[in-house]
Formats: sequence, structure tokens, C-alpha cells
Amino acid sequence: MMSDDLHEENIQQDAALSASEVDNILRKYDKTFNIRAFAGPFAKVVSVLLILFSVFQLVTSTVITLDAILLRALHLGFGLFLIFLFYPMTSRWHEKIHPLDVAFSFIALSCSLYLVINYRAIVLRAGLISQTDLVVGVIMFILVLEAVRRVVGWPMVILSLIFMLYAFYGRLVPGRLAHRGISFGVFIQHQFFSTEGILGLPIGVSSTFIFLFLLFGAFLEKTGMGEFFMDLTNSIAGNKPGGPAKVAVLSSALMGTLSGSSVANVVGTGSFTIPMMKRLGYRPEFAGAVEAAASTGGQLMPPIMGSAAFIMAEFTNTPYLRIITAAAIPAVLYYFGIWAGVHYEALKHGLLGLPKEQLKKTSEVLKSRGHLLLPILVVLYLLIDGFSPAYAALGAIVAAIVCSMFKKSTRMSLRDFLNGLENGARSALSIIAPCACAGIIIGVVTQTGLGLKVGSTLVAVAGGNLMLTLMFTMVTSLILGIGVPTTANYVITSVIAAPALLALNVPVLAAHMFVFYFGIIADITPPVCLAAVAGAGVAKAEPMRTGVNATRLAIAAFVVPYIFVYSPELILIHPHVLHIVYAIVTAVIGMFLVASGLTGYFVTNMNILERVIFVASGITLLTTPYLLNFAAGVVAAAAVFIQYRKRSRAESAA
Repeated sequence: MMSDDLHEENIQQDAALSASEVDNILRKYDKTFNIRAFAGPFAKVVSVLLILFSVFQLVTSTVITLDAILLRALHLGFGLFLIFLFYPMTSRWHEKIHPLDVAFSFIALSCSLYLVINYRAIVLRAGLISQTDLVVGVIMFILVLEAVRRVVGWPMVILSLIFMLYAFYGRLVPGRLAHRGISFGVFIQHQFFSTEGILGLPIGVSSTFIFLFLLFGAFLEKTGMGEFFMDLTNSIAGNKPGGPAKVAVLSSALMGTLSGSSVANVVGTGSFTIPMMKRLGYRPEFAGAVEAAASTGGQLMPPIMGSAAFIMAEFTNTPYLRIITAAAIPAVLYYFGIWAGVHYEALKHGLLGLPKEQLKKTSEVLKSRGHLLLPILVVLYLLIDGFSPAYAALGAIVAAIVCSMFKKSTRMSLRDFLNGLENGARSALSIIAPCACAGIIIGVVTQTGLGLKVGSTLVAVAGGNLMLTLMFTMVTSLILGIGVPTTANYVITSVIAAPALLALNVPVLAAHMFVFYFGIIADITPPVCLAAVAGAGVAKAEPMRTGVNATRLAIAAFVVPYIFVYSPELILIHPHVLHIVYAIVTAVIGMFLVASGLTGYFVTNMNILERVIFVASGITLLTTPYLLNFAAGVVAAAAVFIQYRKRSRAESAA
């Protein structure tokens, strides 16, 4: 045990991060937060513009109905206008706005308005574009790439340029991926003057469902939902073995239902949970890894799933409610895996929870702020009742405002209401640019048939073997997901990697969930592991060690997607109650066995052979048919018996 002086010193060093420290870490590890902080009259002007953007989105969702391409063009134009004001071209221009940024803003808005004003004439030309159209299209293409560079960095820009070059010079590509090439004019027409490129499905979903749900999240934040989640999870798990780490898991799962960024979740909840974990005795690398793994899982947690759920519904032609119900069980399993890893780590090192007297009672927390859960229930009720996601989000926004009035501590003022509109629009900026850029990639795929070509190539290399194809698709998704935000991440992996699985008759939803999972966990997979690096930044730990620990904790995320394919009952494909119950039970047992084996502790320390048996038995229970499940269960039961016997002998010897 550490001395009282050393303990007190650590408490002072590991106090919760201040708001400025949180802001600095967010800016460092997530470019979407590296925005200008305006002051003076210009700050008021920008606030008004953000509020007007939110009002425009609300009006076009309720009162005015626009053609899809017109709504998308206005949404993109308004978004790019604000992006160039908020995100500087270089770090040197961060403190004050540069005239070039203002020029880019008005040029982007003008290009969008050009399409809106000349929409009828462009339609009547039936795919033929004029010289002016071509110039406008080229400018908008360049501005989208520049916007996404400012918002999320170079990786997505480089990927888009590679796809563009493939579109032009496909005839030079050898083998299955070759195509005859696309002319420049046809490329620009397809990219900007149709709903297949920049103004394609991703920006379409951004202009409707995503924006409204982000607005809903902004209003919930104003009611104090984040603080409520932290208090609730502390009251539930704070005094358990490894309490602060379990609080991190639960709070990140809850915050993930509303968050669209794993890094933001890491820094937001981690600024409180990581210092608590370190005070308890967790190594900094492990504390950062817990938060990184838990926060990344937030992108897998319904109802928002990092905004990808809405696009998945459109891509797979599956009702949104069906998507989030299918995603629920795997997401819970993912968190079971992390919870188990944290639990056995705490037992192995004798890490206790926080004193119960320091924690609020769950009943007190629910009594003071439990009414804030009502808007979430409203969303679920409206979806189950058959309303569209857009109307469900609108109903939830109204419910959030009304429910906040129930108690003085959560009541929103007029300023809070306006700040909610402002924050919702600001958070949408980090989605708009990646969605538009993802549209470029989709446009190339639809013009060249690249998705089917990549799919057939992966299947051919795997010799038609499903397991090998799954492994190749996993690696492809992990690579494509590096440095790309959740929404665009899913778009890219679904059009490039998913066709390989569809070619082997994997159910559509299972294939899309498979690539979605592996695209997401690129955030914690070394060498890039952006969420783990952010967690290391908060914990003041070594980034790669943090990434390795996060990968170990999130081992469920590497196993669960294979269950989608081999046990599709878990995502409610051909569901049968007994099959679902059996799949859940074996999956939960498998998660605990794998976590225990990787930690090297069950009820006492394990040797290498025991660890191998636990891990192998767990993976077998997770991924194989009934007969092998039974055999794995017998082996695991024997290993568990040996563990209890070892502990009994050790206690007798003591």
C-alpha cells in the first residue's frame, strides 16, 4: 500500500482535468475540435449564423419540403460556408479570421446556390453540362477536399484523390480492377450535378436524420445529461472492485449513445475517470486504454452509432429501428468484454472501489435527474410506433425541452435554448465535410464498379473460403478506417469491403455490421489508434502501450463481428427465441473466459497453459457450432475447477 503522503500527492497530480486542459487535448488529437474561438461582434455574427443553420434544418424537416438535391446543396453550401469560417487553413491563422477563409466561404455558398438557381435548366440538359457548370463543379470538388482536410486531416483527402486517379486512369490498372477510364467532364457531372457523388446519400442523410439527432444531443447536453450519466454510473459501479474503471465503461457506453466521436468521448469522460483510475492504482497505460476501448464502443451503441446507423439504414434498405435493435446485443456484448477485462485486472492487482459513503445513492440520482431519460424513451416509442427517424428526433427535441422544465436544476433558459441550436449546428460541421468527401468515393465506386471488383478479388484470393474472406475483409476495413471519422468510415468500408462478404451469400445486415465494427476499432488498433493516443494524452501514458492494452480489452470487438456471420441470431436475422438465448449465454460466457485468460487471472493467477485454455475455450464458445460449444464448455469447466482448487490450496497453505 502506498503511504498517506504519496497517496495525497497522487490525488493532487491526478485531479480531474480542467476545461482548458480538456480543450487542449481535444484540439491536439481530434482535428474536428481545432476550431477558432471568436470574440467580439464577430462572435455574435457567427452565433447567429449557426442558429439560422439549425432553424433552416428544422424548417425544412417540418414545414417546407425541398427536392433532395436542392436540400443537399443548400445543406452543403451552408455547412461549407461555416466550416471555412471556423476551421483555419493553417495553424498560423487560428487566432483571427483570414480574408482567404472568408473568400472560400462565399465561393462555396455561391457554388451551391448556382446549382439551386439553375436546377431546372441542369435537369433539362439531361446530364449534359455547360462550360460554366464544369467550372463550378471543379471549384466545389476542390473546396470539399479542402474542407475535409481542415476538419479531419489528410488521410481522407489522400484516399479521395487515389479514387479520383483510379476513375481517370483505370485502364492502366492491371488485373480484375481495370476499367476503361472516365472522362473529366463526365466525372464532374456525376460528382456534383447528380445525387451519386458529393450530393449523394451520405450528405443526404446528414441533411436530415443526422443533423436532427445532433441537435437532440445538444439539447440533452444543456439539460445536464452528461453529469447525470456520470453520477448514475458512479452510484452503480463506483464501489465495486476496480470501481472507477467500471464507471468509465458504463459512462462511455451511455455517452456513446449520443456522441459522434470516440476521441471526444475519451477526453470528455476520461478527464474524470482516468484520474480516478490512476488514484486507485491502475497503471496509466491501462487507465487510458480502458477509456479508449469504452469510448470507441460508444460508436457501436444504438441509437446513433456515430451517425452511421442512419446511413446503414439507407444502404441496406433496412428500417432504422431494425438497425438499432440488431446492433443492441452485439454492443452490449462488446461492453461485457471490456467490463470483464477491467474486473479481472482489478481482482489480479487487488484494486478496490471508492468508499460507498463518497458516492451518491442510485435512488437519489434518479430522483434528482431521472426525468432526463424521458426524451430517450420518447425516441424509442416514436420509432416503434412507426414514425420516421426525422420525426422521432423532432419529437425527442421537444421532449428534451419540455422535460428540462420539470425541475429548476435542469431547466433551460432562453439562452440555453439558443446555445443548443448553436451547438447542434457546430457539431454538424464535423459531419458535413466527411460526408461530402465520402460521396466522392461512392461516386467513383458507382461509376467504375470498384466495389464488386474488390469483392470478387478478395473472394478469389481466399479461394472462396468464408473464414479467409472474413479475415481479408477485416484487414481491409481496419486499413480503410485509419484516421477517418465514423460516418465516412462506414461509407468507405461498406462500398469497398462489404461486397466480398455479399458475394459469399452473407446476409446483407451481417456483412455491413461486420465491416462497420472493424472500421470503428481502427481507432484503438495500433499503430495509429487515435482514440488510444488521446487516452494516453489524458493519462500521461505511452501511446503504443495504451493502444496494445486497449486492443486487448476490446478483444470482443475482434470476435463479435464473426458471430454476425456464424450466429446471425445475435443481430436478429432469422430470430428464434431459444437460439437467441443460447447465442447470448454462450457469448457472455465466452467473453468472460477470453477476458480472464488474457488478464491471466480468474480466482487466482494462471500459468501459460491455463491462459491458453481459457482464451481458446472462450473463442470457441463465441464462434463455433453447438457440438464444439459443448466440448469447449467441458474444457472450460475443467479449467475453472482447477483454478478454484489452486486457490483453495493456496489458502490452506497460508
